[in-house]
Amino acid sequence: MDDVTQQLSDERLIAATLTGNDEAFARLVARHKGRIFRLASRFARDNDDLEDICQEVFIKAYENLGKFRGQEAPFEHWVTKIAVHAGYDALRRNRHGKRHQTLDDMPFELKDDAEAARSDARQARQLLHQAMTFLSPDERLVITLMELEEMTLRETSQLTGWSEANVKVRAFRARQALRKILEKHDAK
Repeated sequence: MDDVTQQLSDERLIAATLTGNDEAFARLVARHKGRIFRLASRFARDNDDLEDICQEVFIKAYENLGKFRGQEAPFEHWVTKIAVHAGYDALRRNRHGKRHQTLDDMPFELKDDAEAARSDARQARQLLHQAMTFLSPDERLVITLMELEEMTLRETSQLTGWSEANVKVRAFRARQALRKILEKHDAK
């Protein structure tokens, strides 16, 4: 389905939802839940947290659907923005939790060739995830959007509401903070 067809279909489903057709909203959720779950998983500590964030996103979308202005941006962008804010709120709520494990506590094992490569990649992802828990919510948000989700400066600015210059400064500082955390781990 191309973008124009998708947008028209989303617009029809939104219109139907606004007239009381909850099945239409269920179809919107089904269409966009993959993207929202992938994005929310970047902010969640565990599966329960992930489910809470996603539920919050779709509840907010449903409650505010009347405020959606389709002529300004597609529904996918609008619901993604809600997901970014819900994820950011989760980061701020959980800022003081689950920091008891240090990077040095992470198990690293040596294995054979292909298995070693997969294992190394898995361990690198775990190390990055653990290191990111030491970042502030702002730093984690900008690293998640720009580096992990590979969003542009402009996209990040639009989703966060920060100016492009502010995003650029925050991204620079966040990368430096992450680098210091990882270097501290390597020095041990």
